Amino acid sequence: MKSDVALEYKFTNSIEQVWNALTDSDTLAKWIMENDFKPVVGHKFQFRTEPNEWWNGIVDCEVLEVEEPHKLSYIWASAGETTTVTWTLKEVSDGIVQLNLDQTGFSEETKARVGAIEGAKHAWTNMGNQLEKVLA
Repeated sequence: MKSDVALEYKFTNSIEQVWNALTDSDTLAKWIMENDFKPVVGHKFQFRTEPNEWWNGIVDCEVLEVEEPHKLSYIWASAGETTTVTWTLKEVSDGIVQLNLDQTGFSEETKARVGAIEGAKHAWTNMGNQLEKVLA
């Protein structure tokens, strides 16, 4: 399945440090949102932030796949849309870790809405920038 949102990040941290940033609840809270995440297949968790007039501030999730330290996948259900977020990590050269984000499963209605996919890309890009700061 082609990703609706596909982003690539590169870090000079170890793969273990990047993996920790994806799987440690306290670290996740620093760059995504407050959460009760555990890297256990089947674990249901939420990302939570302040609600606003368009959104209740809650993302319901369930861990689908954990392949430490190379792959993490979970359901991301929010604002009536349920997608799958998959993170893949690989060491691409000496001292460089490539982190890929793929988000799939947006409805045709959402894909057709002007700016919706771009908005998701923008949000993940901002979170990636925060991740970079957390890993610095």
